[in-house]
Amino acid sequence: MHRIGVFVCHCGTNIAATVDIDRVVAAAAKEPGVVHAEDYQYMCSEAGQLKVREAIKEKQLTGIVVCSCSPRMHENTFRQAAQRAGLNPYMVEIANIREHCSWIHKDREEATEKAIILARAAIAKVMLNAPLTAGTSRVVKRALVIGGGIAGIQTALDIAEAGYKVDIVEKTPSIGGRMSQLDKTFPTLDCSACILTPKMVEAAAHENITIYTYSEVEKVTGFVGDFHVEIRKKARSVDMSKCTGCGVCQEKCPSKKAPNEFNRGLDKRSAIYTPFAQAIPNVPVIDREHCIKFKTGKCGVCAKVCQAGAIDYEQKDEIITENYGAIVVATGFDTIKLDKYDEYAYSQSPDVITSLELERIMNAAGPTKGHLERMSDHRAPKSMVFIQCVGSRCADNRGKSYCSKICCMYTAKHAMLIRDKYPDVDVTVFYIDVRTPGKNFDEFYRRAVEEYGVHYIKGQVGKVAPQGDKLLVQGVDLLDNKRILMETDMVVLATAIEPNPDVRKIATMLTASIDTNNFLTESHAKLRPVESPTAGIFLSGVCQGPKDIPETVAQAGAAAVKVVGLLAKDHLVTNPCVAKSDTLLCNGCSSCEKVCPYGAISYEEQEVNDHGIRETRRVAVVNSALCQGCGACTVACPSGAMDLQGFSNRQILAEVDAICR
Repeated sequence: MHRIGVFVCHCGTNIAATVDIDRVVAAAAKEPGVVHAEDYQYMCSEAGQLKVREAIKEKQLTGIVVCSCSPRMHENTFRQAAQRAGLNPYMVEIANIREHCSWIHKDREEATEKAIILARAAIAKVMLNAPLTAGTSRVVKRALVIGGGIAGIQTALDIAEAGYKVDIVEKTPSIGGRMSQLDKTFPTLDCSACILTPKMVEAAAHENITIYTYSEVEKVTGFVGDFHVEIRKKARSVDMSKCTGCGVCQEKCPSKKAPNEFNRGLDKRSAIYTPFAQAIPNVPVIDREHCIKFKTGKCGVCAKVCQAGAIDYEQKDEIITENYGAIVVATGFDTIKLDKYDEYAYSQSPDVITSLELERIMNAAGPTKGHLERMSDHRAPKSMVFIQCVGSRCADNRGKSYCSKICCMYTAKHAMLIRDKYPDVDVTVFYIDVRTPGKNFDEFYRRAVEEYGVHYIKGQVGKVAPQGDKLLVQGVDLLDNKRILMETDMVVLATAIEPNPDVRKIATMLTASIDTNNFLTESHAKLRPVESPTAGIFLSGVCQGPKDIPETVAQAGAAAVKVVGLLAKDHLVTNPCVAKSDTLLCNGCSSCEKVCPYGAISYEEQEVNDHGIRETRRVAVVNSALCQGCGACTVACPSGAMDLQGFSNRQILAEVDAICR
C-alpha cells in the first residue's frame, strides 16, 4: 500500500500570489494513495523540512511530493530531509509550480489548474518510484587546467598549494595568455608583466605543477573523479632538456618574415622564436610553415649556431596520457575580427588599430619599443580618437549583443597613459555609456576627464575615412545634438571580446554546455557560478563570460577550491538515476551506444536465459559512473531494452495519463 504525503509551498508570495494553495492541497488530498496533504509558507525552511520529517514518521509515508520551486534549487534539500526521516531519498518528487505556473501565468485560475495537474502527475510518478541506492567511484588525486593564462595559472597554483598534483595545458609556446600582452593594468596602472611574471615563474617552479606548452587536449573520456585525457605535445623542433635559452638561433635565423602573433601582427619575427622575453619555458619553437629548412630542405643555420645541440628537425608530436579527478577550463578570450566593420577603415589604414594593438605599441618590448607612433609613417600623432563598443552591444548580426565589460576602463587607461606621457596629444573618446562598476573604477574614469583632459563625447562614429595622411572621423554628439566631423592622426577601436575559438571543440570533448555566444555555461548563475553542468568540469576566467583581471583571479580561486574539495574525497557518490539494459530484450544493435554523449555504453558477450534457452548474446552494458541520466538511449533503443532508473517509461507514461485525466 502506497502512503503518499503532499506538501505545498507558498514560497512567500512567489507561488501564493498567483496559485490558490488551498485548492491545490484539497485536490492533492483526493488523489489515490495520498494520506497526508498540507501547506506551509516556506517549505524549504528548517520549520518546513521539520514538517516533512514529522509527517514521514507519523504517517509512515512511503513517498512524498513537494509542490514548490525548481528541483534544481531544492530537490536535494527535500531528499536530504526525507533521508533523515528514514525514507529513501529517491522516493521524493518535486512538482515545479513556481517556474511552471505562478511565474509564467497571470491568470490565477489558469495557474491553479495547472498546479493541480502538475501535482497529480508527480503523485502518479512517485507511486511507481522504487528505492534507489547510490554507488561510489574512485577519485584520481590530480587536476588538469586547460589554458595557461592568468586564470589557469592562478587556479593551478591554488590547487598545487593545497597539496595536489596539477597539469597545465597551453596551446601556445608559453604560458601567460592575454595578460602577457598588456602594458599596464587598470585602475592602478601598474605594470602587467610585473604582476604576471612572478606568477609564471612560481607555477613553473612549483613541485606539484607540470606545464605542457605548445600542447593541446586531444581526447577526453571518463567521468568525474576519473577522466582519461590524451594530450598532444606538438613538436617544437627544439630539445627542451638541452636548450639554454641563449637566443643565438633567433638572432642568426635568416627567415624573419613571419607575422609576430604576440605583437598582433604589427611586426615580423624569425621562423625560430620565443614569443616574448619573459616566456616560460624560455625555449624557442620552430615555425615549420616559415622555416626554410622545412620548406626547402636547405638552411639549417639554427642547428649550426646552437652550441647546446638542442635543434632537432626530426622531432615528432608526442601523445601524453594521464588520468585526472577534475578538469578546469581556462581557455580565455580573443578579440572579434573586424572584417564586417569596413566603416572604421581598419583594413584600409594602418593608423586604425585595435586597443590590444595599442597595448603592444605602448609596451617597451613592442614593435615600436614603447614609443607612440603611427604605423604608416612612424610619426608621433598629435591627435587620437578612441571609438567604444566596436562589435559590443551590437543590434545586428555583425557583432555581439553583450557588453564586453572591460572596454570602458581600458580605454580610460590608454587615454590617461597617452596624456601623461605625451601631453601634447589631443585625445577624444566616442562612447555610448561609460560603465564603471568596479572598485575605484568611476574615480579612475573621472581622473581621465578632470585631471588629464580627455574629451568624452556621448555618441557613435558612423565612418572613418583616410584622407591623405589624416583620418576623417564622422560622428555625432548626442548631448549637444550635433554632427561632428574631425580630423585625427590615429583611431583606436575598442573591439568586443569573445571566447577563444577553440572553446567549442573543448566543450564538445568535455560534454560541457555553451551558450549562444560560445561562453561556457555555469551550472547555476548564482549558486554554482564556477561549476559546469557536467560533473567534475569547472570554469575559470573569461571562458565563462567577460570579466577583468581581479574578477578572473577571484573566479580562478573559487574554481580551485571546488577542485580541492573534490580531490579531497576518497570516493564519490554516483547518481543512481542511470540507464539500465534489459539483457533479455537487448539485441546488440548499438543504437544506444551511438547516441550516448557521455560514452557510458559498451557491449559485451553475456550468457542469457531466454525462457529456458541459454545462449550467448551481445548486450549493452551501462557504466553507471559515466551515465548522466539524459535518457537519449531509451529513445533510440528500438527493442525497448534500455530504460532509465527513476524515470522509467512506465513512470513517464503514468505522468502523462495523470495529466490527461
